Amino acid sequence: MMRFASVCVLILVVIAGCKGTMESTIPTGSATVDPDSPIAVTTTVGMVADLVRTVGGDRVEVTQICGPGVDPHLYKATRDDVQTMMTADVIFYSGLMLEGKMTDTLVKMARGKPVVAITEALDENTLLEPSELSGHYDPHVWMDVSAWSKCVEVIADELSAIDPPSEAAYRERAETLRRELAKLHEYGKRVIATIPEGSRVLVTSHDAFNYFGRAYGLEVMGVQGISTESEAGLQRINELVDLLVNKKVKAVFVESSVPRKNIDSLVEGARSRGHEVVVGDKELFSDAMGAAGTYEGTYIGMLDHNFTLVARGLGGEAPQDGFQGKLSQ
Repeated sequence: MMRFASVCVLILVVIAGCKGTMESTIPTGSATVDPDSPIAVTTTVGMVADLVRTVGGDRVEVTQICGPGVDPHLYKATRDDVQTMMTADVIFYSGLMLEGKMTDTLVKMARGKPVVAITEALDENTLLEPSELSGHYDPHVWMDVSAWSKCVEVIADELSAIDPPSEAAYRERAETLRRELAKLHEYGKRVIATIPEGSRVLVTSHDAFNYFGRAYGLEVMGVQGISTESEAGLQRINELVDLLVNKKVKAVFVESSVPRKNIDSLVEGARSRGHEVVVGDKELFSDAMGAAGTYEGTYIGMLDHNFTLVARGLGGEAPQDGFQGKLSQ
């Protein structure tokens, strides 16, 4: 009954735009995998893929659809993506309408295999519901490490359900990962707290950092809205220029998956009013992680980079090489 209900909720998200968090769906009946072969996993974004790789270990082979620099708000599944999903044993995605243009494809795939939104386990009180989303939650949960760590259990549960012999290993790796994420969360709180109180204003390309601001004590302003489909108007640019000048904000930040033209407009506007604002010397990671094979191409590395860059850029103190001494120089 629970699995049937999950299918219904995912369909309702598409048809009626409901705001519930339960978007996972698993087909009725036994869905176990060959214990002698790696589990073929398809994921949408890197933040999900990295958690699955860590929890799954050598039992999983993960294919990630949206790579570095790709905006999942705007991404449409290609024929190759659909083929990859069709051959997967299980599909994991973030949910909360982050992958909005892929929703129809995910619903179709759910008719024949487990398709799991890892944010399904989050309590609604954890989620932000901006007025501009008209009844939907802000999907950028990974910006709060303590909230995102709760998604680890969903992955461990699902892998254990389709591969019972490996459950103990999944549970052990999940617990180890949660401990590492707890340390990362504390690092974020510590270095952001070193920013002078009057300078704790984070201005970025779009509103991907609201959970970040809530968790780590920053006022967050994005030029564009929650989704990069929205366009920034002249009024919004002028409002943010006023904020930069009045609060004497030192730096603004570009995101790796969003064009920087709007941020450049802010800098020029502030300069015309006699206030110099610098653009962070590196891009923040918002909807996509760093390059594959790099430390910043992991979830921990992505957030370590953001914490360190923001703290240093806004006048706080953080080691240049970050939480684990691994950041690129």
